[in-house]
Amino acid sequence: MAEIYGVDSYSPDQIAERVENVGVKKAHLSLIPLAALGVLAGGFIGLGALYYTIVAADPDLGFAVQRVLGGVVFSLGLILVIVAGAELFTGNNLMVMAWVHRKISTKLLLRNLSVVYLTNAIGAIGLAMLVSQSGHASMNNGLVGETAIAIAKSKVSLGFAEAFFRGILCNILVCLAVWLAMAGRGLGGKILAIIFPISAFVAAGFEHCIANMYLVPLGIFLAGNEGPESLTWFSFLFRNLLPVTLGNIIGGSVLVGLVYHVIYGRSPKP
Repeated sequence: MAEIYGVDSYSPDQIAERVENVGVKKAHLSLIPLAALGVLAGGFIGLGALYYTIVAADPDLGFAVQRVLGGVVFSLGLILVIVAGAELFTGNNLMVMAWVHRKISTKLLLRNLSVVYLTNAIGAIGLAMLVSQSGHASMNNGLVGETAIAIAKSKVSLGFAEAFFRGILCNILVCLAVWLAMAGRGLGGKILAIIFPISAFVAAGFEHCIANMYLVPLGIFLAGNEGPESLTWFSFLFRNLLPVTLGNIIGGSVLVGLVYHVIYGRSPKP
């Protein structure tokens, strides 16, 4: 087994150490690179969500095919984040491993997460604004635009608790995708490791706060003054984004990061 890990991937305890070391590096990024990488990540996740919407707008696909295929193409977002390089709020919840091991301070952890969250929003909402003006919504005889509005409406119609728990489940899978990508020694392995957890969360209908920063604003922009009464910035911020963000934090930092710290981080290093 050790030989398999040595050739194809890092072992789980090695992944834990790598995640901690990456967390330290992220925490010490200077402000301008950190902000720029955050904007990129918001845009990257938005591109994955854009790709997903095209699949969701095809009424000829069966339920399972549409959900799974939509999840596979949505994986583009995290692939770009991991391979091209960017700072994503949900994945950065794993920095808690470096924090609890006292490799970074609380101030540095909160600085990274707050700057990245804000700049992810700028990238995702900025992309939504561009897409809304591009004519993209007219594809498939306007079904792409109708689907985008319907997706946005469904997200702001969730109850607080439902959005919260969907957020927890989502970021468990997102952080596991990041964890598995850290195991890979080659590009192909990293991409393959990302696709299955990400497509699973999308297919299951879980909620990702950064993806929603693209999907809901796009629906708002496209609907305009003629949109559903429930589809407003207020409903987006307080009925979706707030509970989903809280759930994402617990799912990623507690149920993945802290759990793996208990398993591997407490062990003495050789």
